[in-house]
Amino acid sequence: MSNTFSDSSQIGIVSTFSELIHTDFKGEMNALCWYRNLDGDFNEIVAHLSLKENITEVYTEDLIALQLSENGNRAREIILNDLQLLTDFGASPSLNLLKCYERDDEFDFISTDVYSFHVDRSPIATDTFLCTYHGAASDIIANSQAEQKILIPEIRAKLKELHDGPKEEFENFLTENYFDLHYQVHKDVEPINLGLGHLWRLAVDHPKQQVLPCIHRAPIENEGEYRLLLIC
Repeated sequence: MSNTFSDSSQIGIVSTFSELIHTDFKGEMNALCWYRNLDGDFNEIVAHLSLKENITEVYTEDLIALQLSENGNRAREIILNDLQLLTDFGASPSLNLLKCYERDDEFDFISTDVYSFHVDRSPIATDTFLCTYHGAASDIIANSQAEQKILIPEIRAKLKELHDGPKEEFENFLTENYFDLHYQVHKDVEPINLGLGHLWRLAVDHPKQQVLPCIHRAPIENEGEYRLLLIC
């Protein structure tokens, strides 16, 4: 198999949905990829959909209502099948048409939006699933290639200035404001782009997790192009 993913110890490659959900994360591996070359015209679907906000959820009935060519219909069937597979598994998938996410520019020394490398956290055992069908795709990096921003002395010092409560509540302050979820990438690190059409499962920070959570970020969107993203 020729892809950039197979060289990374962080990524496990599978060839079926069943393998994707039943393969355990272990060691450095905290990302699983159902590697696919999808057939179908996903651009046609995007062209037929209407963006109501910067992020517009696309429902099954919206997809079914579209008048599409044969290639467009093939793409639609793939998306509907992915939604059904994840729903049957017990997940709550969402299909989003994206112009952009909201930016966090409140502080110039730390960002907490999804364009910043971050991990997901959950109080229950779960994983993040995502697939980009059209537009720019997300990036991941290995945990050894980044440092938690709250551990960087100059950032930590500024966060302490920001916190106006007792010292013993500082760690709670970091968690409650999601500062602890964000990471600074080491110099000269090349992120791994998740590409189009592959369905990914990423490790999340939760009490039963056996591996480190997967560090990832949303991409800067291509000019004039919407993203079509399945996520849960």
